[in-house]
Amino acid sequence: MVSIDGKTRLYYIIGDPIDQVKSPTGMSSAFQRSGINAVMLPAHVAADHVASFLEAANQTKNCDGIVVTVPHKFACFEHCPTVSDRAGHLNAVNIMRRNENCQWHGDMVDGLGFVHAASDRCAQLAGKKALLVGAGGAGSAIALALLEAGVDSLAVHDLDEARRDALIDKLRKVRGDVHSGSSSPRGYELIVNATPAGMEGHDYLPVEVSELDSAMFVGCVVTESETPLIAAAKSRGCGIATGIDMYRALESIMLTFFQGGAKR
Repeated sequence: MVSIDGKTRLYYIIGDPIDQVKSPTGMSSAFQRSGINAVMLPAHVAADHVASFLEAANQTKNCDGIVVTVPHKFACFEHCPTVSDRAGHLNAVNIMRRNENCQWHGDMVDGLGFVHAASDRCAQLAGKKALLVGAGGAGSAIALALLEAGVDSLAVHDLDEARRDALIDKLRKVRGDVHSGSSSPRGYELIVNATPAGMEGHDYLPVEVSELDSAMFVGCVVTESETPLIAAAKSRGCGIATGIDMYRALESIMLTFFQGGAKR
C-alpha cells in the first residue's frame, strides 16, 4: 500500500486526455518499492494551460518531477533550461526533473522504452527495414532510438505531411536512409504505431492489417494490452510489443532519471 504523509514528494503526469495513463499507480508503487517517499498524480491540463500549470509547479516546493504525455511534449521542451542531447535533437521532452537550482531538466525517453520493450520481446532491430506510423512526440523519440539501434532503413508515415517531413529532416542529420512511408506495411520487417489508434475514441487502424505476415514484428505505444492492431498482428503470427510492455520498460528508466541518472 502506498503511504503518504507531509514529507511525501510529488510527481505529476500531465496530458490531455489523461484517463489512459498507467504511471500514477505504477510509478507510485515503484517509488515506494525503492524506499522513496513519493507519489505520482495525474493532471488533466489543456494545451492553453501548460505554461500556467508549470508556473504553479515551480512554486510547489515538494514537486520534484513531471512526466509529459500527449500533446505537451513539444511545449514542455520550451520550459526546460537544460535537456539531454536526444531531447535537444527532437525539441521535445517527456520527462522533467527539478535541478538543484530549481530549474527543470528534460529528457525524451519514449524511444528507449520502446527499444527495451521490443528487445525484451526478442525483436531483432539491427539491420531491419522499419515503418513508423506517427511523427508526434513519442514517434519522434522512437524514430531516433530505432536509428540508434541500427535499423537498416526507416520510413515515416503521418497524415500530417508537414510534421512527417519535419521529422524526416531532423532524422537525416543522424543518418541518411530515412524516407516517407504509407499505411502499407508490405516489405517492412518492423512496424511501430506511435499514433492514438486503438485508444478510446480512436478506433481506426494505423496500417493495412491485411498485409501483415508472420515475419513482421509489430509494436504499439497505446497502453492497452490488446489494441485492434495488436490483435490483428497476433492473429497473423507476428511478434508483438504492446504499450503496456513499453510502459513497464519506461518505469525503470523514469525512476533512474528522477534519481538524477541517465539510462540508455
